[in-house]
Amino acid sequence: MVLAPSSFGLQPWLFIVITDSDIKAQLPAISWGQSQPKDCSHMVILASRRSLDEAYVDTFLDSVVKLRGGEVSKLNGYRSVMLTSIEKQRDELLQWNTYQVYIALGQLMTAAAMLGVDTCPMEGIEKPAYDKLLGLEGSDYTTIVGCAVGYRHPEDKYAAARKVRFTSDDVVKHV
Repeated sequence: MVLAPSSFGLQPWLFIVITDSDIKAQLPAISWGQSQPKDCSHMVILASRRSLDEAYVDTFLDSVVKLRGGEVSKLNGYRSVMLTSIEKQRDELLQWNTYQVYIALGQLMTAAAMLGVDTCPMEGIEKPAYDKLLGLEGSDYTTIVGCAVGYRHPEDKYAAARKVRFTSDDVVKHV
């Protein structure tokens, strides 16, 4: 997840991995009664930054220089482009950040599948209740989506069921 791509590389996310059984036991009540958050080995909550600002961009650029070397002043053009883009999207910044979180979710699910680990993305959750439980209220982050991670029960009747999907002709258009 931490290597997932994001716009400008800004990574406007936080990943909270829940393994504590006492916390997981509280999750079905705020997950539309679904048991996956309690039954999985790892419940991953993907949270989005509520906003981005100049200080966040500067922290990111400091990380770039620390990792790659160089001078932060040489990144002023890149900094300006990022800040201009952020300002243009000011009213929709949480939505833009949320899109970045979904890129990371896709990466999480693909990487898990490659390792033979099952995932279950979950939007059917009470996000404000998750924020409260996880201490995100009043923070820079807010819950966007959850993902139950683990291995299916050997008696899971859906594990061997054929996937029901539209055909490629129905969902792929070549131009």
